Amino acid sequence: MSEVMLEVKSLRKSFGTAEVLSGVDLVMRRGEVTGLLGLNGAGKSTLLRCLLGLLRCTAGTAAVLGCDSWNLGASEKARLGYVPQDVFLFPTLSVKGMVDYTAAFYGNWNASRVTELLRRWELPVNKACGVLSPGERQKLGIVLALGHEPELLILDEPVASLDPSARRGFLESLLELAADGNRTVLFSTHITSDVERVASDVALLRSGRIQFHEDLDGLKERTKRLRLTAGASLPLQSDLPGVLQWQVNGVTGVLTVNNFTAALPDELRAKWGADVVIEDLNLEEIFLANN
Repeated sequence: MSEVMLEVKSLRKSFGTAEVLSGVDLVMRRGEVTGLLGLNGAGKSTLLRCLLGLLRCTAGTAAVLGCDSWNLGASEKARLGYVPQDVFLFPTLSVKGMVDYTAAFYGNWNASRVTELLRRWELPVNKACGVLSPGERQKLGIVLALGHEPELLILDEPVASLDPSARRGFLESLLELAADGNRTVLFSTHITSDVERVASDVALLRSGRIQFHEDLDGLKERTKRLRLTAGASLPLQSDLPGVLQWQVNGVTGVLTVNNFTAALPDELRAKWGADVVIEDLNLEEIFLANN
């Protein structure tokens, strides 16, 4: 069994009387790259901040690298990388100055990799951080988080301000970082195509809890859309287990399930005398069906 890199148990987080997280359970092991999906306001940023010890849990526990998140020490922090939605930079420092300042905190700074990323992403090294565009700020924040080649990288909407070309470049760098199987990455995003491109696993945060966390291929295998054409009108309500969506128009229906098996089409044919067409879903369609 591979090493547990982060673990959340029954985590709750409230702000006043508003409960944002209501019992989150999540485990990630070394080498996993997990995309964290959820609607706006689902609590993705709150969960990541609890993991990093930036917010204290109201109840339950959060731990990274074997240490309670609220009590992370210097050794654990040296193995972590974090990119928030709003990257903090010293406005009077140049890009190079900000890189040099950050590098001074780490003994294993990969200067050649950072230089290559600055070049690849066309970041102006002599430009003051205070006048960088939002996209440039986000690129620099990512470079600073990757510079010490962290074992655990946590990213909160890391590509929100990037154009498509820059987004592709970041995803390529993320794949390079995780290629050896020793790095673990958790990133929140609303861009499902990015999750499909780089993630080995996907987690859905909904109603304050993790609805599912599993490998992407397995999720696609068990979540299917079935188009039915029956000999008589189909029922307006379904009593089948695992139904995410059920739409009926007379003798035709569209059924989306999260527990597809090879036997299910035959069961539907026997139940309703229906012709069944099976359709694969992409991650965006699965995400929408679960919300």
